[in-house]
Amino acid sequence: MRLKSPRLWIGLLTLTGILAFAITDLTRTAPGPISASHARVPELQGLGSCHHCHGGWFGDMTSSCLECHAPIARQLADGTGLHGRLGAERAQRCGACHGEHHGEEFRIVNQLGFAIAGVPDPRTFDHELVGFPMAGMHLELACGECHLHADAFALASGQRRYLGLSQDCATCHHDPHDGRMRIECAQCHGQDGFAQLAARDHDRHLPLEGGHAGLDCRRCHAEGDPRSLEAHGAARATETDRVCADCHRSPHTPELVRGAAHRTGKPEGASCAACHLPEHTKFLGAEVGMTREQHRFAGFPLDEPHHEAKCAQCHDPARVEFAQRHPGRKADQCDACHDDAHRGEFAGKPFAAQGCVGCHERTRFAPHAFSVEKHAQTAFPLTGSHASKAECKDCHPRAVADQPATFHGTKARCDDCHRDAHAGYFGTFARELAAVPAGTCARCHQTTSFAELPREGFDHGRWTGFALEGAHAQAGCESCHERSREPDENGRCFGRIRALKGEFRGCVTCHEDPHRGEFDRGELTRTLDGRIGCERCHSQTSFRNVSQGFDHGRWTGFPLQGAHRRAECTACHQRLAEPDPVGRTWQRARGTQCADCHQDPHAGQFVVDGRTECRRCHHTADAFKELVFRHDIHSRFKLGEQHEGLACAACHKPFRHGTADVIRYRPLPTECVDCHGQVDTPFLNRKVRRR
Repeated sequence: MRLKSPRLWIGLLTLTGILAFAITDLTRTAPGPISASHARVPELQGLGSCHHCHGGWFGDMTSSCLECHAPIARQLADGTGLHGRLGAERAQRCGACHGEHHGEEFRIVNQLGFAIAGVPDPRTFDHELVGFPMAGMHLELACGECHLHADAFALASGQRRYLGLSQDCATCHHDPHDGRMRIECAQCHGQDGFAQLAARDHDRHLPLEGGHAGLDCRRCHAEGDPRSLEAHGAARATETDRVCADCHRSPHTPELVRGAAHRTGKPEGASCAACHLPEHTKFLGAEVGMTREQHRFAGFPLDEPHHEAKCAQCHDPARVEFAQRHPGRKADQCDACHDDAHRGEFAGKPFAAQGCVGCHERTRFAPHAFSVEKHAQTAFPLTGSHASKAECKDCHPRAVADQPATFHGTKARCDDCHRDAHAGYFGTFARELAAVPAGTCARCHQTTSFAELPREGFDHGRWTGFALEGAHAQAGCESCHERSREPDENGRCFGRIRALKGEFRGCVTCHEDPHRGEFDRGELTRTLDGRIGCERCHSQTSFRNVSQGFDHGRWTGFPLQGAHRRAECTACHQRLAEPDPVGRTWQRARGTQCADCHQDPHAGQFVVDGRTECRRCHHTADAFKELVFRHDIHSRFKLGEQHEGLACAACHKPFRHGTADVIRYRPLPTECVDCHGQVDTPFLNRKVRRR
């Protein structure tokens, strides 16, 4: 059923027609005879050889050409040579430049092909296009003198028209060095002739000008030297291979060399060009300059005050030797140029290692920069007023007006500069104070001020015989040593005790006696357990503190007994709101009689000669209620048997006295009828007779 399909029969007939056409085409002859060079290739002869050039069924002509011409294929792949520079589109059309099928008389490499490739005239071909720039005598040569088959009509198998030549000079020229040179000929010889030497690319490493101009090659590249011409390889040396230090010894400091290398970005041995340019004829010539930045690399910045100095001021041109003209001074080595104004006074001393800048600023000598902190490194640190108020000239005067002051050997003891304000008082302690390096004054005084006396530094008891204890230890010195308005001839304003108070008499030398001599009565003891004066009762902590104990009976004649012993002092000695003129804060007791302090409950019935003696009836030391009264002894009325059993109130009745009721004790009647009989007048109105 399928064989009867019209589509199948149409396909079979079409295929048959194509095969017939192909067989017929193969039997046809080529468009024309091939060129003589290709005709010599056996594979390109006879029927069926077309596919070798035209690619057959699945190939193309360009691939077929490159398959036979492999060097051209490499040029196209690498982008080198004439073909490699044609561009991708033009390079794929081989037939555009190289015609074929024009017979054996046709030259497939011709002037038209060169023109299409961009070379109008092969005789003026620019060899730069193929990586071999030609110049000099090479330009006078015909192509065939180097390319032996350049003008050949047809090439035999294996022959090349232009390709296959080496750029090595020895391929064309005899080597007079007999292979000793490993460097390329072109490194020394140009194309103008072998006799004319020229160091090609030498400027990349070292321009041959100035001091290097006109030098013979062997001057630098001597035979047997590591840098000899024979030792140079064919490959070009890098810039770092050749450095100034290979031939020249640097007289500069490592710091300058490193700085120049950093500035130029070159190795240290190749940094000379930072100052010495190739065109300079000498290293030590007038044309050699140095910038401020380069001078800083040498370790000597041209800052103030050297910023305006001329080179010749420090580097004498008359000195030919480099070491003499440039001795390598440091920025702080002032004495290399400046005279020592101190005449060697600081040689070998603490600041000698720092030089002048140990005391002076780098920008100027005056004013000096010797600080208090630096003075502390000497044998005499400045503290207190020495640091804040003293001028250098106070201790270091100028012997001559226009000469520097003298510093070493200055005296360091207080009494070397200051007069003794104590008028030799402490001279008796010279042996004990001799160990103080700064002198006797420093034993007690500080450098801040003579008036500021450190308590821990002055033993008042040891040096004056009067120990400061208690309140005295808390008091300021001026409370005893009052200041004067004007200093004395020694500059002292601190008052002396003898001048202010007179001879020492104990506490009363400074303190007024609030007791007004009451305890200095002749009958009282002057010394108590080694204590004298106020210290018999008081301590130095406070006058109110009677720490030694107070014997009331001894000192006042009024012993404290009974209830008096238990009473507070203020019960009899009331406190004053304000101290009195002598500083007393307790009132004096009203007296030693009971009535001086206690109210008389008897309304004056027992007053005798202006005094009331309570002790005749009462035990005053314990309580008033405890009576010592004996009626038979202390009164004019003896109690008989009838009266002894009576209560006191049976006879002693209250009566009105002013606003209070008072018990009547005296006067009372002593007659019987006065109490037991009948009388016309009130008993109290009767006049009784005293015993």
